Amino acid sequence: MRAVAASSALAPRLALITFGVMLATIMQALDTTIANVALPHMQGSFAASQDQIAWVLTSYIVAAAIMTPPTGWISNRFGRKRYFLFSVAGFTIASALCGLATSLTGMVIFRLLQGVFGAALVPLSQATLLDAYPRERHGPAMAIWGMGIMVGPILGPTLGGWLTEHYSWRWVFYINLPIGILAFLIVSASVQETVKRRGLNFDFFGFALISLTLGALQMFLDRGEQKDWFGSTEIIVEAVLAGLFLYMFVVHSLTAKNPFINPQVFTDRNLTVSMFFMAAVGAVLYGSTALTPPFLQNLLNYPVVTTGLVMGPRGIGTMFAMMIVGRTINRVDVRLMLTFGFGLLAYSLWWMVGFSLNVPIWEIVVSGLLQGFGLGFVFVPMTTIAFSTLRPELRNEGTGIYNLMRNIGASAGISALTALLIQNIQVNHSSLAAHVTPFNRALQDPALHSFWNLHSASGLAALNAEVGRQAAMIAYIDDFKALMLLTLAMLPLIWLLSPARKAPGLKPVPVD
Repeated sequence: MRAVAASSALAPRLALITFGVMLATIMQALDTTIANVALPHMQGSFAASQDQIAWVLTSYIVAAAIMTPPTGWISNRFGRKRYFLFSVAGFTIASALCGLATSLTGMVIFRLLQGVFGAALVPLSQATLLDAYPRERHGPAMAIWGMGIMVGPILGPTLGGWLTEHYSWRWVFYINLPIGILAFLIVSASVQETVKRRGLNFDFFGFALISLTLGALQMFLDRGEQKDWFGSTEIIVEAVLAGLFLYMFVVHSLTAKNPFINPQVFTDRNLTVSMFFMAAVGAVLYGSTALTPPFLQNLLNYPVVTTGLVMGPRGIGTMFAMMIVGRTINRVDVRLMLTFGFGLLAYSLWWMVGFSLNVPIWEIVVSGLLQGFGLGFVFVPMTTIAFSTLRPELRNEGTGIYNLMRNIGASAGISALTALLIQNIQVNHSSLAAHVTPFNRALQDPALHSFWNLHSASGLAALNAEVGRQAAMIAYIDDFKALMLLTLAMLPLIWLLSPARKAPGLKPVPVD
């Protein structure tokens, strides 16, 4: 009876913690994609070139990547709650400054600050929920947390486009103000501070090495497509530096007395294997999110609002799947859930491989719904099993590295898919154009001469435009196929994971 009463008394506080933590998570997750659609409007406001305006995205990504690894050390040294509140406040203020920016230089600086403060929000929110809930309820807790992580990037472009179209691009950043203030107040009132470990020494050399590694890697991924990859000296230098600094960091971590990242984190097999899964999920989630809007708008001529509505069911599928997973995860082998999720995800991508320029809208909606459903069955079980065997004292560092892999996978996936798309468009255009000759019987039909006339400038222009559309369609299909193969490659790795241990007697960390 006392246990039931204690559980009933704890429930309202757990709900309050969950709500406050999720507000911060959604705020950061939305900002990873919400600003993308506003870039053309910012470019006009700041009179910037295409290369210059790209720094608005690059600055945020680089800063967030560099500041994610020290999350564990800072929260252990100064307290998780204090660092959480500091990050929420800093991210909210930086968002307001971004909205007030009057120059490109100011915007880039404020986006850097956003990345610095926002880097800790996702890993700290995950660690807070894992500590607040008992181990047998980690599945439902991660289902709630996963909704913010997965749905935020999906709804970001839709919300950003609506705010930009009906108000201004500045509201893409102002929307964070009420969310950030409310999250700060709730977390401040409900979450208890963790024990501070004042004796920790900061490994400045290790931090410098991992920062240089991530900075060079992100620059390589973000600017590679613009600079023609290894045809550019800048990209070659960035790739060499990333590899060199990574090697130095690994050697230093294995030989230093107090390394920046505790190597014991990587001795947990579930967490280490799950990092590869998280990188793959980041590539699929963010890669498909980056591919779908231009495919719908540029090739199928969908309006911005229609594009958002067509992509919406993917988020609905994710939320619905996470609700199912949250209720059943303690009764089903997590590895079976992962197999089902990756299989469904691969099937949805296989369906997209069959798309054409005449694809009906219901196929796009249904395939997106299935893709979201599959992602929901992957993300929550994977996150649950990743930390099922990790020691609690390593949780701060583990969540930081785990989420860093998602960001690296997203950046690598987007860069690889974009490069593959551009290259294949050019190759396919050349291949198709080789068949455009007066001797091609398909072009000798008199019915085609009114708009595809090889003997008039307008006819050739129309034919070239159609060849370009077909070449782009084939290139998109190749990208969808690459994502499908990546998903299928993950299936055999699932059985490297160990089943989650049952710990019914484990009590949650006090929250008040």
